Amino acid sequence: MATDLGSSEYFTVGSLVTCTTCLDTQVEGEVLAFDQVTKMLIIKSQSSSNRTTLNNVHMVNLALVSDIQVKKESKETPPCLPSLNIARLNNRAKEQIDKKRKLVSALKAGVSPEGQRLYVAINKTIDEVSWNGEDIIVMKNVRITPPYKPENVRGNMDSKALIHVRKIVEKHLKDREAPPTGGGRAPSQ
Repeated sequence: MATDLGSSEYFTVGSLVTCTTCLDTQVEGEVLAFDQVTKMLIIKSQSSSNRTTLNNVHMVNLALVSDIQVKKESKETPPCLPSLNIARLNNRAKEQIDKKRKLVSALKAGVSPEGQRLYVAINKTIDEVSWNGEDIIVMKNVRITPPYKPENVRGNMDSKALIHVRKIVEKHLKDREAPPTGGGRAPSQ
């Protein structure tokens, strides 16, 4: 069933190929990358949403392909890859590690799943969120205590931060109580 790709077989970046998978579906597009060792081919094709600014990207395991045709071989040298901003990538990695550590500390403190979900919901829009035991601390001056309802949001009553956080808590609870709408996934418990 699978195409026999000899050790000398390769696909040039920029070439146009058509693959027929073992499920008899066809994938056609431009080769973005090919790894000869793992026989993985990455193909860029027209967006299924028909938006010209987007593309579909397919990772194809050639061991599971019944046929592959090279429609047009690219003779051009592939463009140089853009340089990466290593400092920015390191900062993003550090931020993600810090967020995970905060969630782990919440688990160790015995925070309820509802408290953890609320923490994640707040953290999507506000970066300055931390744990103090089971309490969620937002922007250093708003505290949310279990059971994490709007009436459990405490701080300076005239504070815009407190009002904003209370609205986030209300929206989070409203979204959790709303029945799922057609075709989507049900909220996790």
